[in-house]
Amino acid sequence: MSLLDVRSLSKSFPHGSTLRPAVDDVSFTLREGETLALVGESGAGKSTTGRLVLRLIDADSGEISIRGRDVRGLRGADLRNFRRDAQMIFQDPFSSLNPRMRIWKAVAEPLLVHRVCPRGELKDRAAALLDSVGLGTHLLDRYPTGLSGGQLQRAAIARALSTDPSLIVCDEPVAALDVSVQAQVINLLLDIQEQRGVAYLFVTHDLALVEKVAHSVAVMRAGKIVEHATTGTLFSAPEQDYTRTLLSAIPEMPETATV
Repeated sequence: MSLLDVRSLSKSFPHGSTLRPAVDDVSFTLREGETLALVGESGAGKSTTGRLVLRLIDADSGEISIRGRDVRGLRGADLRNFRRDAQMIFQDPFSSLNPRMRIWKAVAEPLLVHRVCPRGELKDRAAALLDSVGLGTHLLDRYPTGLSGGQLQRAAIARALSTDPSLIVCDEPVAALDVSVQAQVINLLLDIQEQRGVAYLFVTHDLALVEKVAHSVAVMRAGKIVEHATTGTLFSAPEQDYTRTLLSAIPEMPETATV
């Protein structure tokens, strides 16, 4: 069943005295509980597309719908409910978590914002969320500077899961991490998807990773989707020269980083 439908989505940004398109007539569908990877070189429009889907920035034109409901037209309580059901994991956990906020408070913040549970239960809920991503309760009162990069990204994942979303946009979720912990975080995301049925819009430049995690792939170049296929088809029989060039540049994954 379709969860997310995007049709003819476009967004331009000022560039000098003109407008430069960052996302240009982009269309795709993401099914419930599956992963669609947006891939391409830096500047292709991948991250902007993810932010448009979550309405962190507004599109110039096009349609975004969740389970058939128009997202661009949501206002007030309806928009808040959408943001409860659609979350984001950012690339850099060091900047996505407030350095002045204890970890449990950072994880519990969406619960407070969306009034999911009483204030008196927030710390217990945060402890349960941290436990679900493999972090112990001894970390509850630490600040972000007291955690490693891998631990911080796990905390960011726990925060994203706090409202039990149907959709999570993962924006290069392991790019800022050491290779030694990348596979651990990816395995965690896969386990969460299997257990909770959450769908991922997975933004990445790493095609080796895409082959492991995605059900389908949309290749972006200069703001446009130039190829869209199931992962197996794209890797075995790519149609576009640009896609073949990206695939030919995939490095061999170290044995210690097996996903």
